[in-house]
Amino acid sequence: MKSKRQSLILEIVNSMDIETQEELVIELKKVGIHVKQSTLSRDIKDLRLTKVLGDNGVYKYASIHPTSDIKSERFLSILRNTVLNVEKVDKFVIIKTISGSASAAAEALDCLAMQDIAGTIAGDNTIFMLIRSEERAEKLMEEILKIINSKE
Repeated sequence: MKSKRQSLILEIVNSMDIETQEELVIELKKVGIHVKQSTLSRDIKDLRLTKVLGDNGVYKYASIHPTSDIKSERFLSILRNTVLNVEKVDKFVIIKTISGSASAAAEALDCLAMQDIAGTIAGDNTIFMLIRSEERAEKLMEEILKIINSKE
């Protein structure tokens, strides 16, 4: 539950201007997550969210480091070891994995909190990701290819 909640928090702060914890609580309630202020404060600390000056001159929450370095490296390792192929079809990014690995790879992608992903569905060896624009789908495909082709 914590991982899913934190993924949603990252998605919200990356897609909206959230100025206060109260606004974040409201946005989480809209997607069915009810959270106490104390839990949200811990999540903000865990996610290393910080306030930055937005384009409109108002401070908002932002993710400087979407996940911890250790977690990120684990997620990247999952992708490097399971993903076989990535392609873009319109606003979809389709990812082929070794058999039985799609769920783990999809969770890794979700936890890395890449921007503009509307949703992810995983089968046994295939992941479908709906991206908010074709341009962003192309960039996301390139990002994933870069990850799986890197040696570290």
